[in-house]
Amino acid sequence: MTHPAPTSSVLAFPAPTPAQSCDYMAAKLSFHADAWDVAEDLRNGVDAIVVIDTRSPAHYEQGHVPGAVSFPHRTMDADSTAHLDRSKVYVTYCDGIGCNGSTKGAYKLARLGFTVKEMLGGLDFWIRDGQPVATGPERGTMPAARPAIECAC
Repeated sequence: MTHPAPTSSVLAFPAPTPAQSCDYMAAKLSFHADAWDVAEDLRNGVDAIVVIDTRSPAHYEQGHVPGAVSFPHRTMDADSTAHLDRSKVYVTYCDGIGCNGSTKGAYKLARLGFTVKEMLGGLDFWIRDGQPVATGPERGTMPAARPAIECAC
């Protein structure tokens, strides 16, 4: 007895060509940054980015990315952003994947003409990556770059 070939749920829609995948993934990376990359840039003193915590001041004080600016998305408008440096890339974050405050903040900033990225996973993924958290109303600072670890390979 011959059995019919199994059908694939994965391939029900054809996979993109390598060129299509490359274009799509490059575009996706243009919109997002992950917590590890943001931490590395902060550790290395990259001043081309500004990290923005889009949550309420109370949530910011409970714990935030060291060096992040508290700027709740609800308060973002032309007047409140007038002092921001338009040459910087603003990286927004909120609590995590169940929160869209970072998306709302990125949207508002982009609509006002700022260059933005959204940090994937927010503070939740930041903590999962083992990154430090600052508390209180002050921005705090990210610890300096970690010494290189030599491979024992």
